[in-house]
Amino acid sequence: NLKLEAEACYARSVTLTVGNMLDILLYADSKNCALLKELVIDFMVENWEGIIGKVSFQDVPGSIATDLLTAMGRGERIDKESNKRTDYNVMRVGTLRKKLHEKGLDIDGSREAMITLLKEHS
Repeated sequence: NLKLEAEACYARSVTLTVGNMLDILLYADSKNCALLKELVIDFMVENWEGIIGKVSFQDVPGSIATDLLTAMGRGERIDKESNKRTDYNVMRVGTLRKKLHEKGLDIDGSREAMITLLKEHS
């Protein structure tokens, strides 16, 4: 899929800063670029001290709060028996896409769409 290849290429090459992260986040959200959106949100989690008070989130859709909380809590919900992530809600986009591909399902779409599709076919 050309869109996914372009998204992955851009995600590898972009240099995120406090100054450009919001524009990239809003673009990624508007185009359903889940991998790019996750990259920006991870940047926000890692650099929150330099962001608070310097960036206005007034124009950010409320749905991004869920993605932000997911990134903050990622890795804390692990199945103790198998040591593998079992909750689709905390999986990284790459993992969701891999699971969809393994099931022969469409790997393009928002994080929420991928999770719904995996749950429907589990």
